[in-house]
Amino acid sequence: MSGAECTALLGGWEGYRVGRSSRRERPGGGAEVWIELVTLEGTPRWCSGCGEQVDQVHDRQQRLVRDLPILDAATWLVVPRLRLLCPRCGPRLERLSWLAPYSRVTRRLAESVVRLCAVLPILHVAQHFGLGWDAVKAIDKAWLTERLDPIDLDGVELLVMDEFALHKGHRYATVAADAVTRRVLWVGRGRSRDAVRPFFELLGPDRCRQIKAVGIDMNAAFELEIRAHCPQTIVVYDLFHVVAKYGREVIDAVRVAEANRLRHDKPARRVVKSARWLLLRNEESLTRPEERTRLRELLDANRALMTVYVLKDDLKQLWRLRHPELARSFWLSWYGRAIESGIEPLIRFAQRLQAYLPGILAHCLYPLHTSLLEGINNRIKVIKRMAYGFRDEEYFFLKIRAAFPGNPG
Repeated sequence: MSGAECTALLGGWEGYRVGRSSRRERPGGGAEVWIELVTLEGTPRWCSGCGEQVDQVHDRQQRLVRDLPILDAATWLVVPRLRLLCPRCGPRLERLSWLAPYSRVTRRLAESVVRLCAVLPILHVAQHFGLGWDAVKAIDKAWLTERLDPIDLDGVELLVMDEFALHKGHRYATVAADAVTRRVLWVGRGRSRDAVRPFFELLGPDRCRQIKAVGIDMNAAFELEIRAHCPQTIVVYDLFHVVAKYGREVIDAVRVAEANRLRHDKPARRVVKSARWLLLRNEESLTRPEERTRLRELLDANRALMTVYVLKDDLKQLWRLRHPELARSFWLSWYGRAIESGIEPLIRFAQRLQAYLPGILAHCLYPLHTSLLEGINNRIKVIKRMAYGFRDEEYFFLKIRAAFPGNPG
């Protein structure tokens, strides 16, 4: 088989043919294939700077490059890399379709690394190809950067924003996504106004004016920054966070107070104290008959817990209404019942929630849910576990964006 035929069989290395090749057994097991490439004279050469054809060679430097394994053997290429004397750019490396400038791995090996990095931890990919951990991470990060940057923010009209835990110790990051396509647009460290400001600066004044509504939790920093950059935008408060806040501030507080009231009745106190998750869950999500029975007995025996549990379910109905006036009337009824209950944690919650009413009623016009981002947050936890934690936050944020490219609008 000629050198040209061998080159074609193995996939081709543009501008080169196979010279000598050898197979070596590794002392620790396994094998390596070494292939010396020879430049094909008379082949057109292209400048890696301007892309124009250049005839004059400035110099040649031998470079050792990894390629995909041949059968079971790690493959090394000995490549005489050419620097061309470009009249426009000066001495520049030759542009090759199969090898990036200054790269120590071929493009097809890099593409294989990237494909595996999408489903496996970096450590496993490095072990599979016999590459260093840092080399695999650098390949994946470079590919993600090339693919994802700059961020395409044109045509975005509806947003959802939320925070997620970045590290232990109350360290957070913020994620912004297109509510229509479910594409993650931006991830940034922190959850303060200063932290999320770069996203709106990236949007720019013209695209900020196109934002119709943003779904958020009751995060004052998010809302203030939205108002500063997108004054025309409608802020929509999400059901999930309001109900979660109700669970913490009302149901938990009433349950603890009732348990303390029953401190002399130890069996009854034990029942109330152990009912936290039962009270926080929706009744329809209780699949076991004994759970439903236990909940009914608990609520029948305790008026305060019955009241806050029923008002929790009624509050959720507010987000199912689509007519603003009907929703406002429903809120006034709910608010009146909460105040008349005489239950202090419930009264305080209702009074604080009153200030957020415009953002709650906005859900009638724009039914945005940050539950979309709750799903994203769960996937983020998986990405962190796969990588055993990320020391490079820029790379971590790229992995998040790559995991959520979005659906067609």
